[in-house]
Amino acid sequence: MNIDLKNLTIEKAHDSLKAGEYTVLDLANAYLKVIKEKNSELNVYLEVYVDVMAQAERAQAMFTDGSATLMTGIPVALKDNMLFEGHVASASSKILENYKATYDAGVVAQLKSQGAVFLGRTNMDEFAMGSSTESSAYGITRNPINPDYVPGGSSGGSAAAVAMNGALVSLGSDTGGSIREPASFCGIVGLKTTYGTVSRSGIISMGSSLDQVGPMTKTVADAEILFNVINAYDAMDSTSVPTGKRVSTTTTLKKRIGVPRAFVSTEGVNQEVLKNFEESCEKLKNAGYEIVDVSLSLLKYSLPAYYIIMPAEVSSNLARYDGIRYGLSSEGDKLFDVYAKTRGAGFGKEVRRRILLGAYVLSHGYYDAYYNKAVKVRDAIRNELQEVFKEVDAIITPTVPTLPWKFGEMSKDPVSMYLADIYTVGANIAGVPAISVPSGFSESGLPIGLQITAPHFAENTLFTIGKDFEKLV
Repeated sequence: MNIDLKNLTIEKAHDSLKAGEYTVLDLANAYLKVIKEKNSELNVYLEVYVDVMAQAERAQAMFTDGSATLMTGIPVALKDNMLFEGHVASASSKILENYKATYDAGVVAQLKSQGAVFLGRTNMDEFAMGSSTESSAYGITRNPINPDYVPGGSSGGSAAAVAMNGALVSLGSDTGGSIREPASFCGIVGLKTTYGTVSRSGIISMGSSLDQVGPMTKTVADAEILFNVINAYDAMDSTSVPTGKRVSTTTTLKKRIGVPRAFVSTEGVNQEVLKNFEESCEKLKNAGYEIVDVSLSLLKYSLPAYYIIMPAEVSSNLARYDGIRYGLSSEGDKLFDVYAKTRGAGFGKEVRRRILLGAYVLSHGYYDAYYNKAVKVRDAIRNELQEVFKEVDAIITPTVPTLPWKFGEMSKDPVSMYLADIYTVGANIAGVPAISVPSGFSESGLPIGLQITAPHFAENTLFTIGKDFEKLV
């Protein structure tokens, strides 16, 4: 069975499955064949699930009895921080190496009810802390476009799975750019959803006020289909926004897009990235959009605010991994010894660094100076964006200020890697949706992405602009 995986979309797969051109088992096997051929080199999947064929048989039965939906039989890759009942979810950390989920994450349950087929769990930066998938306890993931380069992070495995034709779509999580940056680096589409639209239940937490789950796909249309399935209200997630309250300030498109020029031209941006961005602006003009300069003077503070708020939440969230309740446990003469030995053996360097930073900013004497101030800055950034969105439908920037880098180039200098988040963290700080769409390639053939950011609950705006832009690339 020869299936054109490179150009396959959800709708094409659905039509073929419905017409009987091939079965769900045929489709799943086609992806499993690619994984078998490529995974040993790229290290994209940490595990291929043993029950893929059983899932495929259940999905095929839905086509037989007429209950199939667009997502029925669609092969999906899961980031390794998403719970799938009865399967390991380790967050790519030694401390959860053998942890088996006892229930389904909200998004997994929604897709399972639609008959989606979960192929396996993908590699990631440990506990989603990183921008290159180099901090995983289970080895690096390589970029399918060029294996000498990083795939981005922390959802590097989820991006690479789609880029290498090892899954039709995947799910990632985004705390400060962890869907959009790897999407840019791997030449695919990545959507960071509005905070509260997609359930965080059953997602291993990093920064609870920042984390969001979103689709990683080859086309904007596929991202839209997947988003429409997973954006349901979930009572199991206290941050989930009830459907009736998901009201966007955007009613009709003005076809005006804002460019924060001073912010885009910040120091250290790669010149090929800037050139590609200007070309992207021209393409949108040709598509009938008005490109206007906007002032976002506070947006540059989103990165320092993020690197105070995020470690603080990391420090609190990871306190549960103590060697007592679940996961790795090391023996010790005293309770403190159990804590220290377990966490020393179970957590990697980047995770320990962020826990220490978070404990520091939350400590007595520094809480007001750092954490409370960062929260006030966050509110100011959110308000500034809301004012700008009264004048424009969306804001565009490059997704990442650099091209993908080679392994080891950034890992020895964590601050330089943190700076790669400069364009993406603002959406997480403000809670607004943003999408990265492929915008071309560098002279050396490395992918570049364009980021489009919209007001709260205006994902449809992102899909409209993204589809228009997609036709021009």
